[in-house]
Amino acid sequence: MKLCCVQLFNAADLTDVLLIWQAKESGWDARCSIDVQLLCGAGLHETIAYLAAEGSPGAAAALSYLRECEVAGDFAGFSPAEWSRWYSTYYAS
Repeated sequence: MKLCCVQLFNAADLTDVLLIWQAKESGWDARCSIDVQLLCGAGLHETIAYLAAEGSPGAAAALSYLRECEVAGDFAGFSPAEWSRWYSTYYAS
């Protein structure tokens, strides 16, 4: 499931954000293993804007969680390109 989320992250399509969120929220193990950064393949600010405009309950929950994680420092130095490179190396080994 995580690898599928990484592939969606790499596609950087904002319409996939809620699919990744649903996967993350599908169970305790998924919540722990699917990094919040994987919601932001198109960029943090772009994802926040998308979720704020989308307006569904799932989008509101994802947005709230994303903002909490941002305040906690989980996105310090975040770059989709860097995360993509890291996952490419991780799954290649």
